[in-house]
Amino acid sequence: VNVWNQCASRLVGYSTAEVMGHSLVIEFITKDYQASVQSVLDRALEGMETANFEFPLITKDGARIEILLNATTRRNEHGKVIGVVGIGQDITARLTQEREYSKLIDNANAPIFGVDTQGRVNVWNKCARKLVGYALDEVMGQNLVSEFITKEYKDAVSAVLDKALKGQETANFEFPLITKHGVKIEVLLNATARRDEQGNVIGVVGIGQDITGRIAQEREYSKLIDTANAPIFGVDTQGRVNVWNQCARRLVGYNTSEVMGCSLVQEFITEDYQESVQAVLDRALEGVETANFEFPLITKAGARIDILLNATTRRSEHGKVIGVVGIGQDITGRIAQEREYSKLIDSANAPIFGVDTQGRVNIWNQCAMKLVGYSIDEVMGKNLVQEFITKEYRAVVSTVLDEAMNGQETANFEFPLITKHGVRIEVLLNATTRRNEQGNIIGVVGIGQDITGRIAQEREYSKLIDTANAPIFGVDTKGQVNVWNQCARKLVGYTTEEVMGHSLVQGFISNDYQASVQAVLDRALYGEETANFEFPLMTKAGARIEILLNATTRRDEHGIIIGVVGIGQDITFRIAQEREYSKLIDHANAPIIGVNTHGKVNVWNKCASRLVGYSTDEVMGHQLVEEFITKDYQASVQTVLDKALDGIETANFEFPLMTKAGVRLEVLLNATTRRDEKGDIIGVVGIGQDITGRIAQEREYSKLIDSANAPIFGVDNKGKVNIWNQCAVKLVGYTTEEVMGQSLVREFITPQHRARVQSVIDRALAGDETTNFEFPLMTKGGVLLEVLLNATTRRNEQGSIIGVVGIGQDITARLAQEREYTRLIDTANAPIFGVDAQGGVNVWNQC
Repeated sequence: VNVWNQCASRLVGYSTAEVMGHSLVIEFITKDYQASVQSVLDRALEGMETANFEFPLITKDGARIEILLNATTRRNEHGKVIGVVGIGQDITARLTQEREYSKLIDNANAPIFGVDTQGRVNVWNKCARKLVGYALDEVMGQNLVSEFITKEYKDAVSAVLDKALKGQETANFEFPLITKHGVKIEVLLNATARRDEQGNVIGVVGIGQDITGRIAQEREYSKLIDTANAPIFGVDTQGRVNVWNQCARRLVGYNTSEVMGCSLVQEFITEDYQESVQAVLDRALEGVETANFEFPLITKAGARIDILLNATTRRSEHGKVIGVVGIGQDITGRIAQEREYSKLIDSANAPIFGVDTQGRVNIWNQCAMKLVGYSIDEVMGKNLVQEFITKEYRAVVSTVLDEAMNGQETANFEFPLITKHGVRIEVLLNATTRRNEQGNIIGVVGIGQDITGRIAQEREYSKLIDTANAPIFGVDTKGQVNVWNQCARKLVGYTTEEVMGHSLVQGFISNDYQASVQAVLDRALYGEETANFEFPLMTKAGARIEILLNATTRRDEHGIIIGVVGIGQDITFRIAQEREYSKLIDHANAPIIGVNTHGKVNVWNKCASRLVGYSTDEVMGHQLVEEFITKDYQASVQTVLDKALDGIETANFEFPLMTKAGVRLEVLLNATTRRDEKGDIIGVVGIGQDITGRIAQEREYSKLIDSANAPIFGVDNKGKVNIWNQCAVKLVGYTTEEVMGQSLVREFITPQHRARVQSVIDRALAGDETTNFEFPLMTKGGVLLEVLLNATTRRNEQGSIIGVVGIGQDITARLAQEREYTRLIDTANAPIFGVDAQGGVNVWNQC
């Protein structure tokens, strides 16, 4: 030592006198640094200077201090090396701080990574080592991006690091790291620039967060939503779509890219519902949720579908409202089914009546209105028996209704109804018990001649699952229940406490389905999911309910299967409804026939089997027109079916069916379009009436009239000729074709007699018949004939007046004879007197 300034004295504690001439290395440097310090000094003595060299000095008190020094060669005036001098800096505090900082980083509860300006790892704390699996010596100096980032993220991560090295830091950057075992983990990182004491950027450091579990949970939540068996929609705080699952895509027809960011209300809701739907969304955005809200959506094809939805508030992890999401149910089919059921009943070609458990009328279709004369308003809520049944039948009709209320149904029961006009009509009725979706008796319905099915109504991961409008069940890997939402509780009757931890299959599935349900769960636990699986659950009350479920595999954040969850749909009522609908059709007192869009038979009830002779098995899938319709009617029947398949229905269509025995039957049918739950036409169904007997009777009646030995004329209620038998043809000279549809009075009665003949016809059309009425007819040859006629009122099967018919007698010759006789008497050459039965003079000739 030959230079030792005051600062060195204060720092180390030795005075100048105590150090001058002593060996710097041997006396003041710790043994572990003596060799390296000696090397620096030797190089400087050879002219090779060293900058920023760190080494320790031992103070007089025995403390160790850290020095940062520039070792500079000293030369004399001749340039000869005469020693080494260095200007130092006490960096003891700084190094202590850096060590504390390194310790904090290394022991931090979050992964901390750091790279130098070349992107090589220079910080890798304990948490990072545990998370990624690499030890410190395995990563230090390695390129972070090249070695540990997946290919698809290398560019993005490099860009973030490059920006940080330029002083532009990035917050909340997500990127993946590959663990030593090849597992991909997701990290959320703040990329912060590292600077030295001069402020120069020397690298990048970031404190991270392992978000693998959170992302896995979000993915499972998204998958659960996306694969749910119900449409799920979501909007942000501006009402723009941000959730649109697979079921929504299938249902509405728009794919995700077509709806995301669009206004749900403005673009997909009908104008008449936009205000109410917006109100529901606004309330949910204020935290007021809505359950079982019905609203329509417009599909891509322009169809309107009806949705039942729970509008649930969505919140961020900080509890802030970020939008609205809802699990829906497509109730289009149910509503369409209800409408079709009502339409079939109301438009049926037979009277259909229904009463509630108090015997009050609650069904009264159009045919019943026409038949009995009372409108719906006049009968609804009235007691059927007391108001409309004759006294002598009240007791037996009440008995039939009471038996049906107890589940004992009656077929082909005859009872009378009193029409509004006091006419007694006879009705042949099937009294069928009506039940609700729980199987409780709610009334009786009866179809007289025409019958269709009946209608009844169908009724929504944490909070979203629990408030869903659909039953959601979940089991762990042992098949024990671990998810059981509010809808499931209401449906099955068991509380969460009663089911949690219990075996779903053993505790709640009927014996006959345990094997198949267990198989579905086992497959899902192996990753093989099942969609639209039907299975039964046993309720707390012992009732069996039918569920339609998507069995979806549940996984944890590492992708390990942890159970099965499914969003279900209670289809008990639908199945019960379908069964009752089929039962009503099958037991109807009228033949009911249906075909699909290819004209093949798919409905053939018992009455049709009895009537035609073919069993259901013999007709199902066969062509109705080609195999059961006579050739002369095949074209017209096919036209009616084709029109119905185009949505144009036909009422009171007459067509023949060939029985198995080869007999031709005449059927009166309403051809009604059948539609599925989406409104698509799926076939034609018709409720018929066997009119073979009636037509045979009408033909016999027509034959008798046509071959009668007396002229028979008939007019409709407009006075136009609709009956003109052979005798009339011979008598008057006009053929049937020449007179049909012509006005009898205007065309065939002489002007001076028209008013009198019209008066007789008008009275008959009012129900006042006339006997022995004489009137003249003009023959085709211009001869005036005298006819004696009985003007009789004609009525249809409902008693309505439809015209006038009369059987006549040609009295032309008789009148001529009478006139000749009168003339002979009057011109006789002798006085002739005559009196009537009372002695009054009625003959007094000229003489």
